[in-house]
Amino acid sequence: MRPLSPSIPEKEFFFEALGQGLRIDGREILEARKPEFTFGPDFGYVECSLGRTKVIASIDAKMVRPAPERQFEGMISIQSEISPMASTEYENGRPSEQEVEIARMLDKVLRRSDAIDKESLCILAGQRVWHLRLTLHFLADAGNMLDCACLAGIVALRHFRRPEVEVDGEQVIVHDPGERAPLPLAIHHTPLCLTFALFDNSLPSLLDPNHLEETLCTGTMTLALNVQRELCVVQKAGGVPMEPNKILNLLEIGVRKVKELDKAVEDALAVDFASRVVEVR
Repeated sequence: MRPLSPSIPEKEFFFEALGQGLRIDGREILEARKPEFTFGPDFGYVECSLGRTKVIASIDAKMVRPAPERQFEGMISIQSEISPMASTEYENGRPSEQEVEIARMLDKVLRRSDAIDKESLCILAGQRVWHLRLTLHFLADAGNMLDCACLAGIVALRHFRRPEVEVDGEQVIVHDPGERAPLPLAIHHTPLCLTFALFDNSLPSLLDPNHLEETLCTGTMTLALNVQRELCVVQKAGGVPMEPNKILNLLEIGVRKVKELDKAVEDALAVDFASRVVEVR
């Protein structure tokens, strides 16, 4: 279904407010919506919300044979599909341009950035490795689904615990979580996405755009950063030209904002782990 375009008065009001440094939802120009996390009873299940944008991430692990060219590394796969549940703009079985863009960006940020130590997923070299499957369900699209999906995915990976295994010769013994406490994944760093909506040079860029701002912007720039000030991925969508100084300015803003986001993630995980009791017989 073709999305409805904003009306002419709505556009005029939006750009007039933006010219005065105001956003319709009351946020500051560089203010992101506060993330909220709801953890499920199982490790690796997270519901992430940015305002009314909601994404569920879940992880499951199984033992498989490794790829012939990478016999000492585990596997990570990401599955995502935007259904009409998120918005009437999407259709089942027909990936939209935005869905393809989100899937590619998630693959770059969560899998190809080496956030997860794949060698730690090896159980028996050349015979058994862990295969992690991250599944993302998009519940509601109120703008900036990419950042919400990336946040849900990395938090699910941080939250997940895999069963402990023991290797006896050629035999692999998987211990029940009730016998031995499950183990966290070995994570090198935590990449987080920050998306800016771009407009003409006379108008400011907006952090964490909502649905209306995404519709009316002339382009977007997404930065994947971590708290170590490392730039993992840069993606620019749209034909709006940018000067190098403006790009550097957005990077400086991103470095500051990602620290706040990482602290929110750490606090949410700490609260959830403090409320859990792992019983070992």
